[in-house]
Amino acid sequence: MRMKRNSDASTMEVLKKLLKYSRKVLPRLIVVLILAAASAFLTIIGPDYVSEITQYITDGIPGSINLEAIGEIGCFLVVLYLAAAVFGFFQHRMASTATLRVANQLRYDISAKINRVPMPLFHRMSSGDILSRLTNDVQMLAQTLSNSLPTMVAAVTQVVGCLIMMFTTEWRMSLVAIGATMLGFLLMGVITASSQKYFVAQQTALGELNGYVEEMYSGHHVVRISRAGDKMKETFAQLNEAVYASNRKAQFLSGIMQPLMSFVGNLGYVAVCIYGSMLAMNGTIGFGVIVAFILYVRLFTSPLTQIAQGMTQMQSAIASGKRIFDFLEEEELEPEDGKMTALPQVKGAVEFRHVHFAYPDTPEKTIIKDFSASIQPGQKVAIVGPTGAGKTTIVNLLMRFFEINGGDILIDGVSIHDMTREALHDLFAMVLQDTWLFQGTVRENLVYNKENVPDEVLKQACHACGVWDFVESLPEGLDTELSENISISAGQKQLFTIARAMIQNRPMLILDEATSSVDTRTELITQRAMDQLCENRTSFVIAHRLSTIKNADLILVLKDGNVIEQGNHEQLLAQKGFYADLYTSQFQKSV
Repeated sequence: MRMKRNSDASTMEVLKKLLKYSRKVLPRLIVVLILAAASAFLTIIGPDYVSEITQYITDGIPGSINLEAIGEIGCFLVVLYLAAAVFGFFQHRMASTATLRVANQLRYDISAKINRVPMPLFHRMSSGDILSRLTNDVQMLAQTLSNSLPTMVAAVTQVVGCLIMMFTTEWRMSLVAIGATMLGFLLMGVITASSQKYFVAQQTALGELNGYVEEMYSGHHVVRISRAGDKMKETFAQLNEAVYASNRKAQFLSGIMQPLMSFVGNLGYVAVCIYGSMLAMNGTIGFGVIVAFILYVRLFTSPLTQIAQGMTQMQSAIASGKRIFDFLEEEELEPEDGKMTALPQVKGAVEFRHVHFAYPDTPEKTIIKDFSASIQPGQKVAIVGPTGAGKTTIVNLLMRFFEINGGDILIDGVSIHDMTREALHDLFAMVLQDTWLFQGTVRENLVYNKENVPDEVLKQACHACGVWDFVESLPEGLDTELSENISISAGQKQLFTIARAMIQNRPMLILDEATSSVDTRTELITQRAMDQLCENRTSFVIAHRLSTIKNADLILVLKDGNVIEQGNHEQLLAQKGFYADLYTSQFQKSV
């Protein structure tokens, strides 16, 4: 399955997707725009009244100043600016709430998307990179929209309002002020266009770094025992340097914006003062107009600086948005409308019919070649073979983690493609080589996704797996929180996962190297538990230790994706073929 790529999507395309995604909070955003416009309007009409105060003062210098009129205008300005502040407060509050809702929905949708994408995706993307999109990218987008969007909306409104007021007051001085600031706009556009690619590279490099860190620290024991610390540091340094380089370039270009806009603002002050003085000397305007324009220039250039800062932050937000929507638009699992949602009266007969399979990323390399087998209800089937023979792949195909390229797999005569994945997965309990216990109590780990399980059932499962004595030794028994303070060996974790499978009580079972993490004594306990677990269930056992599958009803011997031998233990030994050689070699090694 081909992976969709939207990394080259333009900024406008990302903004359109974000706007469409935010349609639920669009009414709130419209109110934000109205409040921003009202706040900016109240702010920008202030200089006109300040101009009146200045004119009253200049006119009254030869005689008496009209303090009553000045007081009335002053009180009005206080009320005006207070109302602008109130509107601004509610505007920021509503905008922040709206953007946080969008971020919350993004996290939810990414989490849900993970369960809808095909398994091959996780072979192409590291878990750290996906985690980075869910955490870093969404957080970057939320922070930028929450902090910058309200500011930029108010700034744009203020700029437009200032333009109207300036042209209403004195059009010639308006042209002078605008001419000085247009230089800043042009330079800001050039810098923004140049720095966008570095912000994209920054988020991509950060995702790669997070993926590497997650992989290395999850396997830090292997790194230490392999003495690969120096190699890990070298690779980390390279990835870290890539993050630094992209950050440095992006921040250098974007960092020019604020001092540039400060220079433009000061240039505007100078231009207004010089040209305004010339007009005042000619008697064209009064001194109050110059004062008003000085305030207008401040109100005009200040939001431009805010826009420059907002644009810098928006660069990171757009880069994060590209990565988020890139993942959200990945191809999903095919719809399963109309398929069976449950298999009635499960018996457990499984048939593989001429199955062919190659992994999507290496279609030229066929892993399973014309695999056929028939398993009767209740049989214990062992799948053995050398590394790379396709043992785990067979199980992945049975569970539809990957789709087969040819042939079919049937359960009780029904193709697995004619039932939903949920219905198929409900038929199986799985115990994998990689144990998984999550942060929670022992009880929660045992009854995972199963409700109303009595303590007696939990106790029986733990007894059968030989971990009940360990559970009783814990401070709070079944209600003990599994954390770093509770020391659990790899073998005990494996036994807990076997007990979990017992409690699931599914009609079919898959055991993938389920005894790989236990010692010889524990293996005997585990073997008895698994024998009890396999009773009256069709079970598939993948094992390298052939001594653990001697009692299997059927042993399938795989080599290079083909079944080269099949039968029970005694029959295969009597054939003196590949299985017999494997068993003999293991027996000799154990001796």
